[in-house]
Amino acid sequence: MAQGRGSAGGQVTVVLGVAVLCLLLAQVAEAATYTVGDTRGWSFNMDSWPRGKRFRAGDVLVFKYNPLVHNVVAVNAAGYNGCSTPRGSRVLTSGKDRVTLARGRNYFICNSVGHCQSGMKMAIVAA
Repeated sequence: MAQGRGSAGGQVTVVLGVAVLCLLLAQVAEAATYTVGDTRGWSFNMDSWPRGKRFRAGDVLVFKYNPLVHNVVAVNAAGYNGCSTPRGSRVLTSGKDRVTLARGRNYFICNSVGHCQSGMKMAIVAA
């Protein structure tokens, strides 16, 4: 009799595990992919591009740009506000970078000389 109860407990664990896996897969499936700047790509005056869009943690931003001229740097608020690259910042240079948004504020700049100051920066809030 005790063996039967142990077996049922194992089945419950498997069912719970499958349910959790299904929830995780559903969240991944719901993640959206956005091309930054739409057809224009990652360029100047990007601060208005996020307006009207609803971003969620796990959404993917695709930055398309000429890597000989621009880059993408994920920065903190101070880096964004001061157009500076804090030590340890992630600098992307492929011209077709994919970035997964974290919950909260996400900041990006181009740190080529004068580009951030000319509006090549963007702040996104992900729910």
